[in-house]
Amino acid sequence: IVQKWISVVVWLDISINIVSNMIKIINYGMGNLGSVSKAFKRVGVDSEIVSDLNDIRETDKIILPGVGHFGRAMANLKSQDLIQPLNSLVISRKIPIFGICLGMQLFAKGSEECNCEGLGWIDADVKKIEVPHPLKVPHMGWNAIHNKKESKIIKNSDVNRFTSFYFVHSYYMDCHDKESILFTTNYDFEFCSGVEKDNIFGVQFHPEKSHKRGLSLIKSFATST
Repeated sequence: IVQKWISVVVWLDISINIVSNMIKIINYGMGNLGSVSKAFKRVGVDSEIVSDLNDIRETDKIILPGVGHFGRAMANLKSQDLIQPLNSLVISRKIPIFGICLGMQLFAKGSEECNCEGLGWIDADVKKIEVPHPLKVPHMGWNAIHNKKESKIIKNSDVNRFTSFYFVHSYYMDCHDKESILFTTNYDFEFCSGVEKDNIFGVQFHPEKSHKRGLSLIKSFATST
């Protein structure tokens, strides 16, 4: 009887751990959700794509992917009634969030792409990339990142000071809060390519498209405490 009771307790403990480790990928009509979901699956981490308000209330970590127009993204979040719940989860409850590409840009106060407000979690503005010929916009392809501070997210990953990741973007985050800058990248000028502020983490590049190092970063976020 004792042995059976111990087995039940162990099973329940494992089950609770599995259920409580909930990573939700926000579907607001602007992200390459399939690629992001597959990346988590490849590193052995369960995730769930959600778009309903009720589905994101119980979560341990949030992924905010994004590709496209800043203004449309904010309009979609508003129309799906997701802005207030996200503020509650991220700012009040301190749930860790990982913003990818446009998802990171939405953390800023606003964007000149649409002269509209963002989530305002990071003291930053989003600006158009302007570079001389023969450089092109969008900034597309592999480029190196440079670490600007220690990070619990990258500490247990394969990411190092000169790791290259895959970028596709025409706008960049001009981060005024220098303490929030985690990575920078050079494309004729140095721009912020990653932020970390308390439980808020974001990158301008696409880790889900960046092979081994990108997967390492995704796994590190998923397993960090």
